[in-house]
Amino acid sequence: MDRLDREILGVLQEDARISYRDLGARVGLSANAASDRVGRLRRDGVIRGFTVIVDPAAGTRTGLVVFIDVTLRMDTTNEVFERAVLTLPGITEVVHVTGGHDYLVRATAADTASLDALLRRLRRDAGVAHSNTRVALRAAPAS
Repeated sequence: MDRLDREILGVLQEDARISYRDLGARVGLSANAASDRVGRLRRDGVIRGFTVIVDPAAGTRTGLVVFIDVTLRMDTTNEVFERAVLTLPGITEVVHVTGGHDYLVRATAADTASLDALLRRLRRDAGVAHSNTRVALRAAPAS
């Protein structure tokens, strides 16, 4: 996926109903070239539908992207936490780490209310004692 693909995804996130002609004009392509790229992104699974669901690994996002440092309760095992956290909505990555916390969780949330609900569920359902949340402000595209 290149810079142009990311630009197309950004436009589609703003308006998933945009015509290929207008999409192409926004990113500097013909309507046919824009259609071909969107078709390839769909075949590759980057675009899973036109309800503005985009794979976070593609380097674009909808709503908030957050990084949550997690410390487990003493009565919670790693296995219990991992099983529980992977059932929660918006979780995109769970990494067991060294240092002052047990895990680093990457997640997406539509808004702050959704983030609050996720943090509450982490404590209630996944055995989290303490968490520290950081919100991504922007990401530099990988080359």
